[in-house]
Amino acid sequence: MRLKKTYSSREVASLTGLSARQLQIWDASGLISSAIPSHRTAAGGYTERRYTPIDLFELLVLADLRHRGFSVQQLHQLLRILKERFDQRLFDATGGGGSVQLLTDGQEIYARTTSGQFFNLLRTPAQPLMAIGNEGLLKELIGKVRKIKGRRKKAEGKKVTG
Repeated sequence: MRLKKTYSSREVASLTGLSARQLQIWDASGLISSAIPSHRTAAGGYTERRYTPIDLFELLVLADLRHRGFSVQQLHQLLRILKERFDQRLFDATGGGGSVQLLTDGQEIYARTTSGQFFNLLRTPAQPLMAIGNEGLLKELIGKVRKIKGRRKKAEGKKVTG
């Protein structure tokens, strides 16, 4: 699929499964705004809102989360926390190469930072979750076990030859 520079509200509604009314409400409530807002024309009508490909991607993610049962209030909270706590757009956190990756189990939405911290964004966004079985600790332990095994083999080799 070749991306366009902008998409009309009708195209976005068709591609996301959202209704034109939902887009209008989400825009008015500040959930997600179009890149080019609707404005009054000289003839007295209004132009259509236009969305960028990044806007379209974010709307697809929000529509998917909405279809999975997350409330519009939770979506507002998610976008606010991404911006305030992590200085990230939804696009960055869901495929745009940002410093945060979003994960969900269908009940909660989690953020994983590039440093390995996990946060529950809908319950305690400021409190990192404790990771049990941290991969870094596991690698450190494996390194220590290998050193001990290496020392034992050297000691056994000395006993046989000495």
